[in-house]
Amino acid sequence: MEREANIERLIQTLKDDDELVQDQAVGLLEEIGEPAVDLLIVAAEDNDKDIRRGSIRVLGNLGDDRAINVLIESLRDPNKWVRRGASTALGNMGNSAVDDLIATLKDEDWRVRGGAAWALGKIANKKAVTPLIDTMEDESGFVRGGAVWALGNIGDERSIEPLKRALNDKSSYVRRVAEKFLNQLE
Repeated sequence: MEREANIERLIQTLKDDDELVQDQAVGLLEEIGEPAVDLLIVAAEDNDKDIRRGSIRVLGNLGDDRAINVLIESLRDPNKWVRRGASTALGNMGNSAVDDLIATLKDEDWRVRGGAAWALGKIANKKAVTPLIDTMEDESGFVRGGAVWALGNIGDERSIEPLKRALNDKSSYVRRVAEKFLNQLE
């Protein structure tokens, strides 16, 4: 009971005005590890954006599979820093998150699809290559950019032709990323 109370106090410290205090709370929660996961999952849906962001960061660093669903849900968060943190955390989850992230590439929200693409690129599992190639046709430049970066980061030969097509994308960012990775792959 005392441990749980300490974890809850640390979670509340994630909203401290001092960034150093927030970072120390993150570090302490990471040291606690697995016993903090359930409370962090609950905190990832807190009303305070700083608590959500900090909890997500810790969950990603801990890499506990129980957090995958709440992290994917956090890709919908109204706060862009929470969404970015969720994408980073999912990338830290590794191969255990791949199937859920691939399914998320078809979400109706472009921010969710994009966050999933970026996370898949960080994980760099070749299982994601074909779904990411399909995602390169997305109407959102953010999603296409994430897919191109992910494909380039994975480095699979199946990506070469789609990356060549991306050289004609309407987004200059997508074109630059495709060119960078094509130079590395060829």
